[in-house]
Amino acid sequence: MITVETIVSNQLNKVWDAWTNPEHIIKWNFASNDWHCPKAENDLRKDGKFSYTMAAKDGSFSFDFWGTHTNIEESKLIETILGDGRKMKVTFTEENGGVKVIEDFEPENENPIDLQKTGWQAILNNFKKHVESL
Repeated sequence: MITVETIVSNQLNKVWDAWTNPEHIIKWNFASNDWHCPKAENDLRKDGKFSYTMAAKDGSFSFDFWGTHTNIEESKLIETILGDGRKMKVTFTEENGGVKVIEDFEPENENPIDLQKTGWQAILNNFKKHVESL
């Protein structure tokens, strides 16, 4: 498993909403400023599907990141099976006036683990920046 985490300085309900609401997801779900997330859908329930389009701003490349939720505990936990069969878990815990967000995910086999961790951490850092600006 690969783990990335951050502490977001905001209320749990705002952190949860920003993580799960497509209107927010499109504003933070990319690893660098030359990428964006032009489309996001999220059926937040057990067996609900999600899909996020990740795209280079210059139009040179895009892909869909998708999966199925296997367990949802409101404002606490989201467990999913990604489209390629890997497992992912995101936990939300109130801590020191903020919310600790921890993502655990099984690595894929195409890219080095360090690169995967760096990319996922960059997206999580964008999430933190977005939520703290609300």
